Amino acid sequence: MHRTLPSCRPETPLLDRIDDPATLRQLQPGELAELAEQLRSYLLYSVAQSGGHFGAGLGVVELTLALHYVYNTPEDSLIWDVGHQCYPHKILTGRREQLPRIRHSDGPAPFPKRHESRYDCFGTGHSSTSISAALGMALAHQLQGEDKRAVAIIGDGAMTGGMAFEAMNHAAHTSADLLVILNDNDMSISANEGGLATYLAKHLRNAFDIDQVSRDGNGHRTESGTAAALFEALEFSYSGPIDGHDLDALIGELSRLRQAKGPQFLHVVTTKGKGFEPAEQDPVGYHAITKMPSPQEAEAPSQPGIKYSTLFGDWLCQQASQDQRLVAITPAMSEGSGMVEFAQRFPERFYDVAIAEQHALTLAAGLACQQAKPVVAIYSTFLQRGYDQLIHDIALQQLDVLLAIDRSGLVGEDGPTHHGSFDLSFLRCIPELVIMTPADEAETVRLLQTGYQHPGPACVRYPRGKGPGATPAPNPEPIPLGQSRTLRTAGGSNKAALLNFGHLLPTAREVAESLDLTLVDMRFVVPLDEARLTELASDHQLLVTLEENAIAGGAGSAVNEWAARTNQSIALMNLGLEHQFIGHGQPDELRQQAGLDAETLIRRIQQRIEA
Repeated sequence: MHRTLPSCRPETPLLDRIDDPATLRQLQPGELAELAEQLRSYLLYSVAQSGGHFGAGLGVVELTLALHYVYNTPEDSLIWDVGHQCYPHKILTGRREQLPRIRHSDGPAPFPKRHESRYDCFGTGHSSTSISAALGMALAHQLQGEDKRAVAIIGDGAMTGGMAFEAMNHAAHTSADLLVILNDNDMSISANEGGLATYLAKHLRNAFDIDQVSRDGNGHRTESGTAAALFEALEFSYSGPIDGHDLDALIGELSRLRQAKGPQFLHVVTTKGKGFEPAEQDPVGYHAITKMPSPQEAEAPSQPGIKYSTLFGDWLCQQASQDQRLVAITPAMSEGSGMVEFAQRFPERFYDVAIAEQHALTLAAGLACQQAKPVVAIYSTFLQRGYDQLIHDIALQQLDVLLAIDRSGLVGEDGPTHHGSFDLSFLRCIPELVIMTPADEAETVRLLQTGYQHPGPACVRYPRGKGPGATPAPNPEPIPLGQSRTLRTAGGSNKAALLNFGHLLPTAREVAESLDLTLVDMRFVVPLDEARLTELASDHQLLVTLEENAIAGGAGSAVNEWAARTNQSIALMNLGLEHQFIGHGQPDELRQQAGLDAETLIRRIQQRIEA
């Protein structure tokens, strides 16, 4: 049992021989236990160097080895859901030496990625997609007459997503050679919520007591009321539960299932953080870790400012203490969204709906119909999954729901599956929504207050991490809808105005000072401050918009549409994220790649002014 993270690369002579799964399959079964220990040691070392997802990978070391040992990957397809647990898979599939650079721009992606390796059969990052993808692959193999298998490895947290059951419902009406492995560790990022988690926990109490379990000739559980009943009702052939850390049991059962026909379901019980005692004791805290700091990094002063998630959580608690109607909803992101204190102080008004974004939004709509005041805390990238519910159930009915949209813009190392690149674009086209883009901590609290007091649907989007250090007022006043603020007025004759939308304001200030631009923090994307835009158009030659969102359809597009609608004779320039997916890396590095650093912005705007 490991208790500390290694600072030096451990000795892993057996693992060093494994360059691909074909090499792994040449080992004798008796060598796999030693390989598992070396793989776990190397995983501890590499994540200490890079930071990243931690507990989930430690929990599937034996399962990963057994799958690659039994199945003919990549001809047989493994689909990891959500993908947090894919680090051992990457080590065994040719990326061992690159793993200490995972999540860096020059290293592997933190999730499976088709363009990175032929062993990454399907790109993941959002949950509950694996069974649909694996079923599609299995049906394709069937149509093409190929003896290949598709395996979905899905965590019990991801099983709370409705899409997983939609796929299983369809699979029941096929004869596809599909294996679904439920990696049951009683955790997603935080503790699982809901009926499925309760059901599995209840029926696993005696899961490994062989004297209390009757089985048929194939080793299937036969007593009523077990976990098997749920999945067999969906027409899957159920086996398990088995110990996910017992290599002999795993290899034996997987070998049988590799030859089985039709939809199969294997229930595997694992321990998140297995082999690292602190992670086993605190699976929430060790879901992901930061890298082991260098001496220079350890001595560096901490950054000023408050985390936006902490800011939101503090505001939420303060507001709830003043208004008994407030209820808070999260789709399995209570820690990340800063809601732990709220859940402890107001448990009767806190709803963690598990990984079910669509349900979260329609639940909020139902609450709002009965005069509650729902606040939905949701990451930008996950809001995409509830888009129809936002349009149909909230906006169309003009219901009083506040969306606190965390992780807007470029989130960094988690990459394109987690960047909040599109929310302004997909929100702006929906009628009845108020859309706000605070620039700092103080503005975030004021705009949360504004959205909460607005008697209709409203959205406040803010980034990951800390703000620039603008201390919020103790009793923040709401801002009139659509009211911008002018922070600087240009002094020259060849005047241009920079319109900032959101958290790039410190960069915008630097650009405005360098080029002597008028600087306006717009605050609102909907409604726009059209009166101020009209004033700017009358005495400026160029309006430049700046946002950390896709240019296509974003805040800049709103200004363009206003100019066209009102026949403004003024030049326009939109700066934001270009029409492409942006990879993983440090946020500042990604902004530089996207041309949103001060130096690049100054050069581009200067060239436009001169033209």
